[in-house]
Amino acid sequence: MAVLLCNKCSYLREAPDNYIGKTVKCPVCKEPVLIHNAIAFIKNIIAKYKDLNDKYCHLKGEEESETKELEELEVLNATFDENIDLHNTMAMTNQMQFKPIMDWFDKKGILLDVDTKTLDTQGFFDEVAVMLGDNYDLLKSVNGSIKKVQRKGYGTVVIALSNRSQKEIQVLTSYCKMLYDFSFVAKYFYNKADKRIHLTLQKTSAIVNFFNGEWLEWFVFMKLLIMFHNKRIPFSALRSFKVHFPNEDKHEVDVFFLINNKIPLFIECKTGEFRSMIDKYHKLRKRMGIDKANFTMLVLDLTDEQAKGLTSMYDITFLNESNFEEYFLTFL
Repeated sequence: MAVLLCNKCSYLREAPDNYIGKTVKCPVCKEPVLIHNAIAFIKNIIAKYKDLNDKYCHLKGEEESETKELEELEVLNATFDENIDLHNTMAMTNQMQFKPIMDWFDKKGILLDVDTKTLDTQGFFDEVAVMLGDNYDLLKSVNGSIKKVQRKGYGTVVIALSNRSQKEIQVLTSYCKMLYDFSFVAKYFYNKADKRIHLTLQKTSAIVNFFNGEWLEWFVFMKLLIMFHNKRIPFSALRSFKVHFPNEDKHEVDVFFLINNKIPLFIECKTGEFRSMIDKYHKLRKRMGIDKANFTMLVLDLTDEQAKGLTSMYDITFLNESNFEEYFLTFL
């Protein structure tokens, strides 16, 4: 079988076998055309196509690799950017930021369900949480009053300041004014005459959940985020996400950091009863294959002595709101 293919006008037709190797005029453009053995001709075309395709795939792979490296560099630069405002950024929502965590879990056959909204710090949950956490000994009475009133279904809170020092009053009023400025409460009024703060509460679920415990997750997440950023430690971070095990078991994780792509830090935050959950997290630690030192339960209002005692009793490390930063510094 023979074939005629004109290099000038691309005219193609079958030719008699006895013409193989001969040169004839193209029926269309009259240019000289060599008659080819069809099988050899097709093999040659396939070989050239394969060569070109291999080169294309190689170049495409290099381009994708460069693109990935650029994306990772952008995230890394954002993480290390001294000018970045960690309290007002979407940098943490970039999938390249938390991809190392997804890869780390994937190697264990565990899938993640991530809601990037929980990583967006453009709102004010993080600022209020840090203010509350940094001044918790003083502000916990305000938080306790808000939670109590919320549970009863009432709408207003009155906070007496008559027994407080001027410095304490300044912090308390600043915090409550912040709650109003950021719309965590509907109304704020400070009566200087009788030294009472009057708050009208918001009833939206996001605000109610924040005071009921989510604030602690935000506080821990932001304090560690800032600490690792300031020390220029490579890290990935997630909060409030779900893990799916191969047997379809699901668990929610409060805060998780991966340092240098290899050191996991698991943090379960508890603002209330935690004792009934110890066995659950003991089993979860084993399933995830995380060392005891890296798997922590941070319990609000737990004393240092209690934390040490519980840590010695169980295969989980217990922390509180005052010592967790110092503890995690030991991993750097």
